[in-house]
Amino acid sequence: MADSSIAARTPVGRRPGRHVLRAVVVAYLFFLVAWPLYLVGRNAFADGISSFQDILTDPDVTHALRLTVVIAVVAVVINTVFGVGISLLLVRYDFPGKRALNALLDMPLSVSPIVVGLALILVYGGRDGWFGPTLEAAGFQIIFAVPGMVMATVFVALPLVIREVVPVLQEVGDEQEQAARSLGANAWQTFRRITLPSIKWGVIYGVVLSLARSLGEFGAVKVVSGNVLGDTRTATLVVEEKYLNFDKGGAYATAFLLALVAVACIIVVSVLRPKEER
Repeated sequence: MADSSIAARTPVGRRPGRHVLRAVVVAYLFFLVAWPLYLVGRNAFADGISSFQDILTDPDVTHALRLTVVIAVVAVVINTVFGVGISLLLVRYDFPGKRALNALLDMPLSVSPIVVGLALILVYGGRDGWFGPTLEAAGFQIIFAVPGMVMATVFVALPLVIREVVPVLQEVGDEQEQAARSLGANAWQTFRRITLPSIKWGVIYGVVLSLARSLGEFGAVKVVSGNVLGDTRTATLVVEEKYLNFDKGGAYATAFLLALVAVACIIVVSVLRPKEER
């Protein structure tokens, strides 16, 4: 009788602890994420839509926005193709150095983007880089040009697709793939009809995270771009330039547009994703 009464009281006794934990987590996310984003939006609309009209009619800002989108899309495509390939390599095959490769893929998350930019300059810089003089002699400029900005963006967003796809591949296993191969399907048919549908939402979510990261990249891109107005200046560099020049309305408006795209992508994927896949 006593045991049953204790068991009945146990869930009730734990409820305050769970409520407190939830309150702490909600407060943490509110003050760390939601409140700062709200302040950016409020300051962006402090003067109505005039700040947005100003930046969208400024040719330098519109060029920066277009350049940011182009770099982000190219980086996402590269990271998606290689991310899925590397994920299949890590999960489906055993080879010497696999653990080292797996650890190396996390380096972009632990290394400062500034270090990434400096490293790219040392390798591809025009005068002192290892390959820079040779590439420039052949007519290819990497640093202080769009290719270097793409490389920097690809590097910082590299692990995001991989870390979303690898757990899904491990969970689904390879039984269906083996069955398809035993029935005569080639590698491409097996990937297109079996593997890709199984990892679809992992790939999509990785693409969304990679896109958001690519749109917001600042440090590495600033180092390798040269920050040339109307040429190699991206939207994040516009935010810095306008804020330092006391054009806070333009800075907040540009930052709000970047945040809006990232948040909208995440919300759309979360809404469209089937419940059983969440």
